Amino acid sequence: MIEKNKKVQYHEELAVLVGVITQQQSEADVKEYLDELAFLAETAGAITHGRFTQKVDYPNPKTFVGKGKLHEIQKYVKSNSIDLVIFDDELSPSQMRNIERELEVKILDRSGLILDIFASRAQTSHARTQVELAQYQYLLPRLTKMWTHLDRQKGGIGMRGPGETEIETDRRIIGDKIALLKKRLEKIDKQKNTQRQNRGKMVRVALVGYTNVGKSTILNLLGKEKVFAENKLFATLDTTVRKIVFQNIPFLLADTVGFIRKLPHQLVESFKSTLDEVREADLLLHVVDIAHPVFEDHYNTVNETLKEIEAFDKPTILIFNKIDAFTYVKKDEDDLTPVLRENISLAELKNSWMNRMNEENCIFISAKGKLNIEELREKMYAQVKKIHITRFPYNDFLYQNYEEQ
Repeated sequence: MIEKNKKVQYHEELAVLVGVITQQQSEADVKEYLDELAFLAETAGAITHGRFTQKVDYPNPKTFVGKGKLHEIQKYVKSNSIDLVIFDDELSPSQMRNIERELEVKILDRSGLILDIFASRAQTSHARTQVELAQYQYLLPRLTKMWTHLDRQKGGIGMRGPGETEIETDRRIIGDKIALLKKRLEKIDKQKNTQRQNRGKMVRVALVGYTNVGKSTILNLLGKEKVFAENKLFATLDTTVRKIVFQNIPFLLADTVGFIRKLPHQLVESFKSTLDEVREADLLLHVVDIAHPVFEDHYNTVNETLKEIEAFDKPTILIFNKIDAFTYVKKDEDDLTPVLRENISLAELKNSWMNRMNEENCIFISAKGKLNIEELREKMYAQVKKIHITRFPYNDFLYQNYEEQ
């Protein structure tokens, strides 16, 4: 018998990744999605051992992939002692049960993996409550034959969070738990709203962007107190707000949870109060990892999420971060080959189509390398001052005198 208070030691699990190539997802898209899924698995503590893809018109409604491909995965799983199979798209409850019956190992989809990472990253009671609610909402339709392997004694990826006792297989109890968590979040939301109201009319700025683009690093550069920053997905779950003063103007700068494609809708709903920092911001700093091969997709994903939470039309400074990841190679004058990521200079970046995505408020920096940070401060100061003067017009004369000194 395992002691109740004994902490379970998790070992690194071997994982296999599965994706499908459809009319909506090209082969190149799926490769990129699986690369990201591998990073998610690594963040959760798994080692990717293999990948499987299949071209289909649409996912199989029973087993997601075809029977032949599922049999191929089954042979690979058994011969390599795989612990976990992760699917890049969300599986229906019946698909998950059918696949698990065939493969006889733990099955996760992208949503379940993201929820597990959130569970491991949540530090405060607020974040833990939000994640727990999202987990229960995700698991409720998947209760059948699922709780038997969600025992904490087995542990591992996808096992953190709710799921200790078999009595929780009862849907009514899960429903009551969801209702209780929602009430708890409502209380926390009221407290957070009161905190935001107590900040008065001070200008609010929010950092937004795809996960792992360097938002926390930028906050550390601009603020005095340091926040946690790591080269892992979703290093920041709780919103961190710092008071910043540029020259003579104070404002609040918030670091928010990173977005990701196919973000589980349960998380968007449960993290409503956290995302309120974005909704109520006066200015957004949209950070993009320019060194990432598909940063355009990440940019669009963030914009789609901003539209979903009704925060897209706010004044925005577009920040292309990690320019030091480029290896600039000067081209000869008679070299007519196109300019590539590998041989583009900062001056050329400023004249590129990327700059035209937000021509008046676009900047290229390296937060880690501290490149162009002063230019970022100047752009932020100009935007914050514009908002501040609109809110406090009688201060305009004082600002002019301060800048002339």
